[in-house]
Amino acid sequence: MDLGISGKRALVMGASRGLGRAIAEGLLAEGVTVCGVARTAEAITAWAGDQARLTPIAADLASLASVDALADRLLAEGGVDILINNSGGPPPGAAATVTRGDWLAQFEAMAANLFHLTGRLLPPMRANRWGRIITIASSGVEQPIANLALSNGIRSAVVGWSKTLAAEVAGDGVTVNIVLPGRIQTTRVDELDAAAAGRTGSTLEAVRAASAAAIPAGRYGRPEEFASMVVYLASQQASYVTGGKLRVDGGAIRAI
Repeated sequence: MDLGISGKRALVMGASRGLGRAIAEGLLAEGVTVCGVARTAEAITAWAGDQARLTPIAADLASLASVDALADRLLAEGGVDILINNSGGPPPGAAATVTRGDWLAQFEAMAANLFHLTGRLLPPMRANRWGRIITIASSGVEQPIANLALSNGIRSAVVGWSKTLAAEVAGDGVTVNIVLPGRIQTTRVDELDAAAAGRTGSTLEAVRAASAAAIPAGRYGRPEEFASMVVYLASQQASYVTGGKLRVDGGAIRAI
């Protein structure tokens, strides 16, 4: 299927590894020109090499100055058609023990600066009457994950923002959607599994086996499986899909 996005320009946050890398690779395969962002551009070059349609950019979502510099650069080049909001995950922690400082610091990096970046890149999309804003959240917004209070709470705020924005810009040809990953085999999930093993005194293999057994599909997902959903949402064919919250989790979320 021709997704109709060859020649479009995308910004992919967190493109150095995991889900961000897989999404960048999926968009490149569809002929999209990709600006891949990570805290160090070298982390993207390490996997991408010198692909002509990929531009590695160093930026940090935790820094407002860095976010503004990124937006300034992209707007000076005409903006982007596709925005993939993909922030790093916060450290584990129980709701009763997370500090106020932790909440404020993580909210700035995972939500406030992401909202700001989207707001700055939105006007050209609306003017062109075509745009895709896709934000990666977590299955924890529908079924809270134990010991991930920061992620569960902050990403839930991001979902509310995304749904509100979707209604505001739908008439301008801009779609806004959230995608919820379950247990996808990434470095981030490896880190969480290792933390769970250390916390419970179990082995890493036992933690992974228990996690996989709790998923109806019986396994962790692959990054490219997740990326294929995101790439579809960026497509011309998905122009009537907006305000959504789509699960890619192997059936792990039990709520209807």
